Amino acid sequence: MRTTVELPDSVFRELKALAAHRGISMKSLIRSAVEVEIRKPETKTPRHAKFPILHSRKPGTLTLNNAEIDDLLA
Repeated sequence: MRTTVELPDSVFRELKALAAHRGISMKSLIRSAVEVEIRKPETKTPRHAKFPILHSRKPGTLTLNNAEIDDLLA
């Protein structure tokens, strides 16, 4: 089956150079890249944050400014 794919010029140039470097056609390189992507196992669903993220000795009384929050998350 044939299809048309539009690529940005920069991506096309990199694709063409990589295929030449490997000594294969662009068609072969694209086909193998698509096959790899299709056969890649599905990624797990994103992990969800467990709450509370920040623990407090007195829940509901924790007051932080943006700088303090940044320090805790760093």
